[in-house]
Amino acid sequence: MHTGKIKKLVKDRGFGFISDTDGREVFFHQSSILDSQFNALQEEQSVEFEVEKSPKGPRAVNVRVVAAPQA
Repeated sequence: MHTGKIKKLVKDRGFGFISDTDGREVFFHQSSILDSQFNALQEEQSVEFEVEKSPKGPRAVNVRVVAAPQA
């Protein structure tokens, strides 16, 4: 499982990019999101995800929002 933050959202097209902890940018589609609605996502939000190969490069799947720690 990889972790990272949402770098960019293109809400009108239903996709975005995640910057993972290795500095790699990974594409994701709204259909890959678990436990959340695409329109509720925000840039800089922490997520965990799996990466699979696609014809256009790496793609994040099983994207799940990571809850912020309680203070």
